[in-house]
Amino acid sequence: MKVGVLTTLSGATSATFAAAPDAVRARFEAYRAEGGRCAKKLDFKVVTADDTSSPQGALAAAQKLVGQDQVQTVLTITPFFYGASPWLTTQGRSVPVVGGAFDGAKEWKDTKNNLFPDGPVPDPDGVYTTSGAYLAEQGGTVAAGIAYNNAASQQGLKNALASARAAGLRTGYVNNSVPFGSTDVGALVLGVIHSHADVLQLSINPDTSFAVLSGLRQAGYHLKAAVLATGYGKDLLESAPAVQAGQSASFTTLITPNEMKSKATEQLSQALRKYAGSKTGIPSFAEQQGWLAADLYLHGLEVAGCSTSQEKFISDLRKDTGWNAEGLYPEPVDFTTVKAKKQCLYYVKLTGKAFVPVPGATPLCGEAVDAK
Repeated sequence: MKVGVLTTLSGATSATFAAAPDAVRARFEAYRAEGGRCAKKLDFKVVTADDTSSPQGALAAAQKLVGQDQVQTVLTITPFFYGASPWLTTQGRSVPVVGGAFDGAKEWKDTKNNLFPDGPVPDPDGVYTTSGAYLAEQGGTVAAGIAYNNAASQQGLKNALASARAAGLRTGYVNNSVPFGSTDVGALVLGVIHSHADVLQLSINPDTSFAVLSGLRQAGYHLKAAVLATGYGKDLLESAPAVQAGQSASFTTLITPNEMKSKATEQLSQALRKYAGSKTGIPSFAEQQGWLAADLYLHGLEVAGCSTSQEKFISDLRKDTGWNAEGLYPEPVDFTTVKAKKQCLYYVKLTGKAFVPVPGATPLCGEAVDAK
């Protein structure tokens, strides 16, 4: 069974996503070891395709996987999937596509195509009380926010700040036009300080976030909380400068954090150690996404039948409401809809050289609210 992995193996974002294929393989190896229902009937061959850190590259990679490699399924772990999604849902619509919807492609919002998100689909109108409740609990009164100049990052920040306003916080400095990967943060630091913000929502990658936090610290400016949408994982802990820069920062994760030592997290952690060469067993963002995509694919096979056709895989998984990533998610995913009645996030703080789950916020679940 050929399984394609569409991810970033070169270019600006490769450092973040290059670990995804190994996490996919680790899930398949663990599935074999645990005697999964399809393990004796199928042999999984992982075929990778590099999006070269661009939407154009994502399209070329998708066309390679479907046309040249003739994979049975595409697992997508890339922030540039929106470059391939129009083609995959038209010319490539017979091939199931499973993966993270974090790139913001509009095709993820359609439940009548061949795309299956392994996590929440970004919703421009979806504001939940979760983010605002956390900032308020940390003592925040004025929320600043920073995002990259792309739709997914901008929308994430917009929704988080709307949630903060719903919790009674005022909006301070906002910048949603930062060049991707930039570490030129002098103006950002001054903007936060001049707005008198006491909490900061960062809808950007850790490198830029840490540069901002370091700048604020050097200026002697204290925040009650800084929340990073990404960064939780081993990549951070393996970098001494990042550990220093990220002290006391909060990080969100959609799945149960490794530090909670649940059955599901131990399964993931042990598999990464055994099959992906991880020293800590703490998954990076890419490893989380690779594992989740592979796990959902395996679930789809078990739902539709181990030797299922692509058409039956798509039709049967679309009706499914029972997948929760072996317990990594607090609630099952309903593939008949992309609308969520509530949002659950796990919050951890970087303390010393470890992530520490925040009491009362593992998970913190919020209801939908009207954006203002």
